[in-house]
Amino acid sequence: MGDNDRMTTARLIDARGLMCPEPIRLAELAIRELDGGGLLRVLATDPAAPIDFEAWCLRRDHTFLACEAEGEGWEIRVRKGAVGSPRT
Repeated sequence: MGDNDRMTTARLIDARGLMCPEPIRLAELAIRELDGGGLLRVLATDPAAPIDFEAWCLRRDHTFLACEAEGEGWEIRVRKGAVGSPRT
């Protein structure tokens, strides 16, 4: 995690045990509450979550920061796209 990521409070979503499309739905709702540049952390065990979140970030103009092994799943970090982005 970069220094800027450590210094910024991130919104945490626990989507462990949920399968597609639920982790993305939870992330979509949570990220709407963040300002542009805000950080979202998602804990997920769905085997497709890393691929799903990368694709979601591309479609929504968010930045896929990282996907790291966490227990039996992953911790996925996303930075919200700029305020006013047409797809935010």
